[in-house]
Amino acid sequence: MKKKQVLFFFLLMMLQNSFAQSPRRVIDFNSNWKFFLGDDSTAINANYDDAKWRELSLPHDWSIESNFIKDAPATNQGGALSGGVGWYRKTFTVPQSSKNKNVFIQFDGIYKNSEVWINGHYLGKRPNGYISFQYDVTPWLKLGNGKNVMVVKVDNSQQPDSRWYTGSGIYRNVKLVTVSPYVSINYWGTFVTTSGISKKEATINIATKLASTVKGRKSFSLFFDIYDNENKLVTGGEKSPGKSLSFSGTSV
Repeated sequence: MKKKQVLFFFLLMMLQNSFAQSPRRVIDFNSNWKFFLGDDSTAINANYDDAKWRELSLPHDWSIESNFIKDAPATNQGGALSGGVGWYRKTFTVPQSSKNKNVFIQFDGIYKNSEVWINGHYLGKRPNGYISFQYDVTPWLKLGNGKNVMVVKVDNSQQPDSRWYTGSGIYRNVKLVTVSPYVSINYWGTFVTTSGISKKEATINIATKLASTVKGRKSFSLFFDIYDNENKLVTGGEKSPGKSLSFSGTSV
């Protein structure tokens, strides 16, 4: 199987022992944010007073809102616009029905060097400005009438940064995802490599990381299919989890 013939693969987990699972609940998290252009490290505190901050909805790019600057550090290749540091805050509630479920915040893209807090707890940093990512916020949420505060710091102050215009801020959509106890493939948890390539054959290695919040032992299987450039099934099968999934096939 030639490397160029492999267009995509499909991984599907089948839970052999059934247990109750309701569909995931996805909430558009783009509205009712507060924004401040500047740097104020005290903004990570849940009780910080952001009453004077600007209200806006995402996606948002603060650079395009500014004036073009002839001698901007970003240079004309970066759009001749300013970068800097910006902060976003959102206050929200989570229904009591989310108890015993997992809640994730998903960002489709933040440019760049984003850091995220929930109710004052630091979730992590993502330097890359283009890739999507998520954090599990379940342990720190207040359910029911409790107020939750999501804080995002974005740092695009290191200029020049690119040979094209990048923008600055949370420039893609944000979602709040609630799921029941699950067994699933990790976010960005599948890795595919190709080795032993020849004109007639190649070996495809699939490594998959799984996550589970299900209590007790559960039996499940991991299935995969690989198709060629004519959408014909080349090979597929079932593999046990916890190992790299390897197979080889001839060209078709």
